[in-house]
Amino acid sequence: MSTAAVAEQTAGPLGSRAHSLDAVLRKLLGRLSRSRRRLLVPFRERSDPAKIAVKSVGHTYRGRGEVVALENVNLDIHHGQMVCLLGPSGCGKSTLLYALAGTVEPSGGHVTIDGKEVRGPSPNRLLMFQDHALFPWLTVRQNIIFALRARKLDRRECGRRAHEFIHLVQLDGFEHALPHQLSGGMRQRASLARALSMDPAVLLMDEPFGALDAQTRAQMHTLLQHIWMRTRKTVVFVTHDIREALVLGDRVVVMAGRPGRILQDLEVRLERPRDPDDERLVTLSRQISAALREAQAQSRPMSGAGGEGRDDEDLEGAGRRPGLDGRAAAGGVPGGAGTHLGTGG
Repeated sequence: MSTAAVAEQTAGPLGSRAHSLDAVLRKLLGRLSRSRRRLLVPFRERSDPAKIAVKSVGHTYRGRGEVVALENVNLDIHHGQMVCLLGPSGCGKSTLLYALAGTVEPSGGHVTIDGKEVRGPSPNRLLMFQDHALFPWLTVRQNIIFALRARKLDRRECGRRAHEFIHLVQLDGFEHALPHQLSGGMRQRASLARALSMDPAVLLMDEPFGALDAQTRAQMHTLLQHIWMRTRKTVVFVTHDIREALVLGDRVVVMAGRPGRILQDLEVRLERPRDPDDERLVTLSRQISAALREAQAQSRPMSGAGGEGRDDEDLEGAGRRPGLDGRAAAGGVPGGAGTHLGTGG
């Protein structure tokens, strides 16, 4: 059953509103995909087996109350694709990423990688966060070697890989530097080198550049594109930044919250490497942002009905403040290099 069909069956005004938002946004993004020389089109499922298969996944956080983070999410990701999960804070994109990593067990549905059910974390699925997570008492080289030794590789192979990936992320000359001696961007490059040296089947990235300044972030986008073009790793990248998603993704999976669901799966048909200041990309970014705001406005419920006025204000705020993100207080940079989807729930 499609996400839209599930939303339609959801009881109460929230379900009706979710269905309304889905329908309006699909129409607007469909109109967008027919313009701009078809640079952004709905992704068509492929006949070959998916590397990552998400089937009817739902997840509910239970505490003082219940929060439906994901509901009936279906997504196939194929080998060598870089897929960006795009949405406001609270839409379930990080929960979905953690389900792929095996650190969250979904309440329902199945997640498989290479045909095998995901049951717990694995070194074949590495997760990168905003925080670099480097050991502060180890040098760049030692951080990489420590991770490789955990995979029981011999000392010579560890040294070879450390040298290779330090060069790949352009940290030559900083092999013996401690994390506090590096800039924020350099620490993220060291973290990326460590992850890639482990040769994971899937690289999972949870807004890893969110705490960087705009210039450094753009440099990391260029670096990641060049590394991906060389290695063709399967990458799932979480972001709230529309421009970032268009720069990095082969596909942009647009998500919405309450409950967390996929609104649209779009294929980006722009050559690589992509420049965030490319006029075509900037135009696409603005049009997607406008489509989201228009969809939110058209799906706005009557105020005062069932206590939904508060939720309406949250959505309006997301449209009015495209440069703010809910994570800014935790070290994120408001504004950044691109257009943001804004705060969620």
